[in-house]
Amino acid sequence: MTPTFKNKTLATLLASLFGGLGLHRFYLFNKTDFWAWAHFITLPISMLAMWRGGTQNWLFLSCLLVLSVLSGFIEALVIGLTPDERWDARFNAASDRQTDSGWGVVLLLIFTLGGGGIGLIWVMARSFDLLFTGGAYG
Repeated sequence: MTPTFKNKTLATLLASLFGGLGLHRFYLFNKTDFWAWAHFITLPISMLAMWRGGTQNWLFLSCLLVLSVLSGFIEALVIGLTPDERWDARFNAASDRQTDSGWGVVLLLIFTLGGGGIGLIWVMARSFDLLFTGGAYG
């Protein structure tokens, strides 16, 4: 059985778009990874909290999912900024292929940094609005 090749660009894309669900960790470490399941379980917990939450703001009810999504952005940056040689030594040691990441990873990192920064600033601003003014500004 030949070892599977783990594509760094695909892992970065999965972490950037679906990091809150842990799909990148399922891709890299299979179904036995604890942190992949920890990411994934935040969605049903947040949905249950929003269903049972009543008049509470959705941001507080889904705080686990929000933290999971923001940590997915950080994981995408870590994956994308890992040097190709180190990536191959960790994930593709038994494979005969070598990683050659190019501009695709760079563009994904720019998207991830922008999206994660905007998301983090929005969460902080909305949280402060809810905590200090009771949501008077939105």
